[in-house]
Amino acid sequence: MNFYLFFKSLHLISVISWMVGLLYLPRIFVYHAENNEDKNVSDVFKIMEKKLYFYIMTPAMILSWIFGLLLIHSIGLQQLGQTWMILKVIFVVLLSLYHFYLGKILNQFRNDQNSYSHKFFRLINEIPTIMLILIVFVVVFKPL
Repeated sequence: MNFYLFFKSLHLISVISWMVGLLYLPRIFVYHAENNEDKNVSDVFKIMEKKLYFYIMTPAMILSWIFGLLLIHSIGLQQLGQTWMILKVIFVVLLSLYHFYLGKILNQFRNDQNSYSHKFFRLINEIPTIMLILIVFVVVFKPL
């Protein structure tokens, strides 16, 4: 069995699952912020946000990191010194920080302390898309 391709497949599946959550959770925040005054609706959004973040996004992020590190190990740790790999790691770290920032916002909603408007969430919803584009181009074209 080709373990490199196996890990690569699992890495891609994990990344896709993680990205879906990174794109969808801020969209739920948009609707939650628009309907925060209605307790029944807010409670439904709180459940959706919690399940998405803790049952899908966080495990997918952890698996993305695990399979990504296994891929690096498979191709050799010397690859970490290449510019494209450094850029990819930086972008993935930034995505991970964004993930945890969404978790902080989730806690604010959970405690009924959200102070952001639906427009803010529409804006930050673009961050993972931009990061995804950068990561894909860096990995495919391997600049420098």
